[in-house]
Amino acid sequence: MVAIARHWNWETGEGLLGIDDPAEVDAALDRRDDRLGAAVIGLALNCEPEVVSPRIIRALELLPGPGRDFPFTATAHLARLDRRLTPELYEALRAEGPGGAADHTFDDVLTYIPFRDLPPWLKRRWVRVTVRETLRRWWPWPR
Repeated sequence: MVAIARHWNWETGEGLLGIDDPAEVDAALDRRDDRLGAAVIGLALNCEPEVVSPRIIRALELLPGPGRDFPFTATAHLARLDRRLTPELYEALRAEGPGGAADHTFDDVLTYIPFRDLPPWLKRRWVRVTVRETLRRWWPWPR
């Protein structure tokens, strides 16, 4: 068996979008690494939602203010790539609400995850957004 060389650098952040080792991200969470956000996004690009979800939740607890954009970006990538999220991630979205760090994540979730797989509260949001956007296209009021 040939060992695969890891091509990420925690000091520079190089290669962190290719990270696929949950233990590495756990270690970064433990030490509150400055590059934690990029690592969580990388893990989302390379692993299943069940693997990434607890790390995203933990990153949301650790990262302040604008740093919360990174875990929500990771959630958006899971929605696009896997077309599903875990119940914990849906709850994190619900707690954040629209208009904050998760605003673009809501758009991706509503676009890429099938309606039948959304929780009821998000289905209601999908209907609201769809009706609003349809009316904006049809109704000739000033924008």
